[in-house]
Amino acid sequence: MKTFSTLFKTELKLSLRGMDMFIFAICMPVVVTVILGIIYGSKPAFDGADYTFLQQSFGALATIALCAGGVMGLPLVVSDYRNKKILKRFKVTPISPTLILAVQVAIYALYSIASLVLVYATAAVFFGYRMGGSWNQFIGAYFLVMISMFSIGLLVGGVSPNIKAAGILASILYFPMLIFSGATLPYEVMPSALQKVADILPLTQGIKLLKAASLGLPVNSVLIPIIVMLVLAVICAAVAIRFFRWE
Repeated sequence: MKTFSTLFKTELKLSLRGMDMFIFAICMPVVVTVILGIIYGSKPAFDGADYTFLQQSFGALATIALCAGGVMGLPLVVSDYRNKKILKRFKVTPISPTLILAVQVAIYALYSIASLVLVYATAAVFFGYRMGGSWNQFIGAYFLVMISMFSIGLLVGGVSPNIKAAGILASILYFPMLIFSGATLPYEVMPSALQKVADILPLTQGIKLLKAASLGLPVNSVLIPIIVMLVLAVICAAVAIRFFRWE
C-alpha cells in the first residue's frame, strides 16, 4: 500500500504538470455545464416534461471526464510507458507493471470523480439542479460506465504496437463519442438520423443508463445499456489481459 501511495502521488504530479487532463477532464465538463445552463436554464426538457433540460443532461455531462480519461488519456500513457521501456524496467524491481497500470487507473478515476463533483456543484449552485433519482443508483451506474470506458482504454493502450498507433485508435474512438454520443452536443437536439448513428457508440448507451438513474426512471427501461456496458467491459478487459504488450 505504501508503494502504491508513493507511486500514485508521483504519477499524479506528472499528470497535473501536463495539464491535458486538467483541461479536458476538469475544466471542459464545467464549461459545457455553464454553457448549457445559460442557454437552457431551467427550461423543461420538452413540452410537459417534469424535469429540466439540465436535469436530463446531467448524466451526459458526467461522462465527459470518463471519455477523456478512459478512452484518450489512459491508452496514451500506457503506450508511452511501453515505448520508453518503463514497463520493461519495472519488471526487475519490486514495482510490478501491473501496479503501474493500477496507479494510472486510480489517477483517471480520481479525475472522473472530481469532475462529477464539480459538474454537480456548478449545476446545483448556479442553475438550481437537483437529482431526480437515487444517488446510489446513479453512482452504481457511473462506476459501471467508468469500468467500461477504462476497459476500452486499456485495450487500446495494451495491444497497440506503438504510441502513434495508440494515438490514432484513441482519437478514432474519442472524438466521435465525445461529440455524437450526447456528452457535449445534447442527444435530444440531434436529428433522428444522427441519433440512430449515435446509438451505435458505447458511450451513448452509458449516457442513457446515467440519465435513467439521475431522473429516477425504471431500471427495466435501460436493460440494453446495462447489458452493453457489462459485455463491453468483460470483452475489452479479457482481450487487453490476453494480448497486453509489456514491452
